[in-house]
Amino acid sequence: MGRKWNNIKDKKAAKDANTSRIYAKFGREIYVAARRGEPDPEANQALKFVLERAKTYNVPRHIIDRAIEKAKGGSDESFDELRYEGFGPNGSMVIVDALTNNVNRTASEVRAAFGKNGGNMGVSGSVAYMFDKTAVIGVEGKSADDVLELLMEADVDVRDIIEEDDSVIVYAEPEAFHAVQEAFKNAGVTEFSVAELTMLPQNEVTLPEDALAQFEKMIDALEDLEDVQQVYHNVDLGE
Repeated sequence: MGRKWNNIKDKKAAKDANTSRIYAKFGREIYVAARRGEPDPEANQALKFVLERAKTYNVPRHIIDRAIEKAKGGSDESFDELRYEGFGPNGSMVIVDALTNNVNRTASEVRAAFGKNGGNMGVSGSVAYMFDKTAVIGVEGKSADDVLELLMEADVDVRDIIEEDDSVIVYAEPEAFHAVQEAFKNAGVTEFSVAELTMLPQNEVTLPEDALAQFEKMIDALEDLEDVQQVYHNVDLGE
């Protein structure tokens, strides 16, 4: 798969630690999921998924509780889910997912982040077809053979199982996300190093050093935007 998921997650968490941006983004996502369904994760699969992700990033409990209570309280604040697609230096591809209460503001900010860093926004569908939506679940303390065996016993099909440092990373169809987690939980695993639904590029590209520096600056600018939740791309960052 060409990516070290724990390294990516740790780098993102370290970058966001000082400003708590990651907590704010999760707070918004939790609020939206709770408001659109039941505020109980056992009755709301979307909320349950967000909370599983939040746990892997050590989001404080008070952030989670505050977002859920806000949804319970009948707040009329609403957010639109938006996806932008674009290109970076040397034809690199980027997908940006956002939650916003001001569509015009977000579109303008995303377009500027692309344009000021050697990229440009594309039309809907211009990039996404080169990515596959994928469930990524990581656990520690087990071998790839152990994971394969427990998933086979649970009759859960996955795309791939890869050992990465101290973790085993499972790649599966998005619809299998909860089935994979339940198989682990039934085997006594309750902690996950990674729990994501992501967009995996079908092929990664390597950029020359100068273009890579510009590309990373563009990704940082996009991730810094308040309304942006996730940024996906097809560049090998050498993680």
